Amino acid sequence: MRSLTQLAEEASTTPLSDKDIEWLHLLLADWQVLADLAAADLVLWLPTDDNRFIAAAHCRPATSTTVHADDIIGLHLPAAREIELRRAIATGNVIKASTAHWAGTYSMMETCVPVNHEGNIIAVVTREANLSSPRLSLGFEGWTVAAADTLCQMISRGEYPYESTPAVSAHGVPRVLDGAVLIDADGRIQETTPNAVSCLRRLGIRSHVKGKILAQEITDVVGDSSMIEESMAVVVMGRASWRVEITAHASTITMRALPLLDGRRRLGAVLLTRDVSEVHRHEQELMTKDATIREIHHRVKNNLQTVSALLRLQSRRSAEDAVKQALAEAERRVQAIATVHAALSQNVDETVDFDEVARTVLRMSGAVASTEHQVEVVTTGSFGVIQADQAQALATVLNELVANSVEHGLAGRDGRIEVTAERDAESMRVTVADDGVGFEPGAPMSGLGTQIVRQMVRGDLRGSIEWSERPGGGTVVTLDMDLEPV
Repeated sequence: MRSLTQLAEEASTTPLSDKDIEWLHLLLADWQVLADLAAADLVLWLPTDDNRFIAAAHCRPATSTTVHADDIIGLHLPAAREIELRRAIATGNVIKASTAHWAGTYSMMETCVPVNHEGNIIAVVTREANLSSPRLSLGFEGWTVAAADTLCQMISRGEYPYESTPAVSAHGVPRVLDGAVLIDADGRIQETTPNAVSCLRRLGIRSHVKGKILAQEITDVVGDSSMIEESMAVVVMGRASWRVEITAHASTITMRALPLLDGRRRLGAVLLTRDVSEVHRHEQELMTKDATIREIHHRVKNNLQTVSALLRLQSRRSAEDAVKQALAEAERRVQAIATVHAALSQNVDETVDFDEVARTVLRMSGAVASTEHQVEVVTTGSFGVIQADQAQALATVLNELVANSVEHGLAGRDGRIEVTAERDAESMRVTVADDGVGFEPGAPMSGLGTQIVRQMVRGDLRGSIEWSERPGGGTVVTLDMDLEPV
């Protein structure tokens, strides 16, 4: 499908400016409200070089049956309907058809609205109401159409759309179907829809509200016990097209204002309301769940560090070298797992940015395993984001491989260990290379560290591992694994 910009370029050899296109996009972002208030289809027409009009955008109402069942974007306006569009462009005024038009199997009433931007008419919007389809039973027949008429007049004067229009995709933006309230310039309620009355009752406003000042009614029920957004008064008085959340009596209502203007004179506003209490409650539950998960990881990390400290204390009190070595290895493994939980306690996802974890684990492994010699551990490449279970396994494997290089490959000497990560989507290769004494090919590798590595590589990392001689001396360990999708 061609975009609005492409259609504008194809329609004329002198296409609209970037600012004009931005203005049209701003209009399209909010014209569902206008279509629902008017209970009519909205079609944006651009004039072409061959003196015709092409449909650049189309919006169907949620409050009535559409006039156009098929897609009309990219089609030209029938010649018989061009007269009123030309009058709208020539005069800059909203032109209402004197008689109904026949559109296929439907009878419709058409209104032509010139789109004014910075004093120039850049397009025309037709408001096409299906006369053969009654409006949905929403409890508001006449006043919403009158409000739509006012918005159309504002379009012709360049006062609508609002520059502060909330994004359509924004969470919780209310629609006309969710509830609508009409207030005058003083903020007094003139009309309401049944859904809007229900929203006000959720806040505790149970009296007959017609003729009352909405801002005062909301202030009375909110009181001093709830937090009030600074923008609430501006919204409930209809002074700006902003959005606010109002909480009272365990209910949360989103409210958005559509100011109705005539130049600098305020006519009032349409306030759209939406009950988001359940959505808000669900969000609170998720926030509580996320906070609980982070707290669990934090406590696990603290407990593991306590275990590590106890192992260190026990190691110092032991007189047996073999016992000291075993306890030191156990402490190192516990610290590696604690590092992963420390990272998990900082975010809401069960994923870990493993690069920082790897640097911490490798630095700790090299320092703890080596007590008398200088060992440099260098990391290159990027591990990226990894699921928590695999992050814990990979941290343990790297800890064992680096410790093994320090204790055996670099035993009794200074040296360098290089850890390289090469990731391609959901597969990764990690190499751990040292410049130590190497190993004897074919010699059995049956130590506890090696057993831990092999088991975790085959299980959690779903990969394979291989030891080989490093050219120039030393050992290279190559680990290939399949990562779980993040």
